[in-house]
Amino acid sequence: MSIKQPLIFITNDDGYQAKGIQMLIEAVRSLGEIVVVAPDGPRSGMSSAITSLQPLRVSKIKETENLKIYSCTGTPVDCVKLGLSEFVDRKPDVLISGINHGVNSAVSVLYSGTMGAAMEGCLFKVASIGFSLDDHSADADFSACRKVVHTMTRKVIKEGLPVGTCLNVNIPKEYKGVRLARQAKGQWVEEYTKSKDGAGKDIYWLTGHFENDEPQDPSTDEWAIDNGYISVVPTKIDMTDHNYISEKRDWENLI
Repeated sequence: MSIKQPLIFITNDDGYQAKGIQMLIEAVRSLGEIVVVAPDGPRSGMSSAITSLQPLRVSKIKETENLKIYSCTGTPVDCVKLGLSEFVDRKPDVLISGINHGVNSAVSVLYSGTMGAAMEGCLFKVASIGFSLDDHSADADFSACRKVVHTMTRKVIKEGLPVGTCLNVNIPKEYKGVRLARQAKGQWVEEYTKSKDGAGKDIYWLTGHFENDEPQDPSTDEWAIDNGYISVVPTKIDMTDHNYISEKRDWENLI
C-alpha cells in the first residue's frame, strides 16, 4: 500500500492569479500534494467575512500531478470552509495563506483576509500559516520568500502547531534572521481622504497610516520587521481576556 504524501492546502486574499500565491505554490511544491482554493479576484481586507446571501461558485483552473487549483467566487474564509469541506479527500497536514502584498503586523491582523483564512484553518484544527511580504507594489519580488515559506512549512508539517494557534509570518524584502514576536500596540490614523464624485457628492477613500505606540520595543512584530527580521507571531483564535476573568469575579455577583 502506497503512503500518501503530506497534503498542503493553499489560499490567499489576492486571487488565484496573484504573484504571491504562485510563489507559495512553487516554494512548497516538493513537500507534498497541493490543493489550492483561492478567490477569483482580489479580496483584501475581508478578515473572516463569509458569504451567506448568495451561492458560491467554484471553477477548476488546473490539475497536474499532485496539484489542483480552483477559483472561488467567495471570500478567503469561504475558500477555506468550502475547500476543506468539498475539495480535499482528507484533512490537510498544513494550510498556508498568502503571500500577501504588504505586511499584516500589529492590528492589521484583525482586517487581513490572509490571516482570516489562516485562522479559519485553526477552526478546522489544521496547522495554519499566513505569509506576508513587506512590499505593496503590484510587481513585488517574492523570490526572497521562497526559502522562508519552504522551511517554515516543512517544520510545521513535521512538528504541527497547538490546536487553536496559527502563525502570522511577515517577511521584509531583505532579512537577517527570524524573531518570535508579539503584536505591536497601535492604531491606524487619518484613515480616510474626502473628495467629490462626478456629481459633486462627497466620497471617501480608505488611506491612513499606522501609528506605533511602542516603536522601540524589540519584542514586537513591528520592531522586528523595521530592523530586518522576519516576524513570527503565534496567533490564537481564542480572543478571551483570561486575566480579566480572573481579576473581575465580582461581575458574577452584580445581578
